[in-house]
Amino acid sequence: MKAALIFTGSSPLLILTSYPSLKDERFIDKLKHKGINKYIAFEIPVESTREKYGMRFEVISSDLGKTEDMRVLDYNGHLAFERFSFKELGEMITHEESA
Repeated sequence: MKAALIFTGSSPLLILTSYPSLKDERFIDKLKHKGINKYIAFEIPVESTREKYGMRFEVISSDLGKTEDMRVLDYNGHLAFERFSFKELGEMITHEESA
């Protein structure tokens, strides 16, 4: 499982995903299907995310089960952004759909 902070045109989102990589084409297609065609993403430590979100993390992560999918853990971009330090952010990943 991976956790990621994704910056979109409207607001950051904190997501959990069972895809093996944030660069996986199936993950990118899933975001595209949700209308997210351009974004900046940072992987964040799963354990840190679990500590900060507690039971909410447990419920949402258990919903992922054994399928490759993604779930939004926090739609409140301001709160999600404030909960993680810059030191916790992994490599910056950018994606933009070609015109």
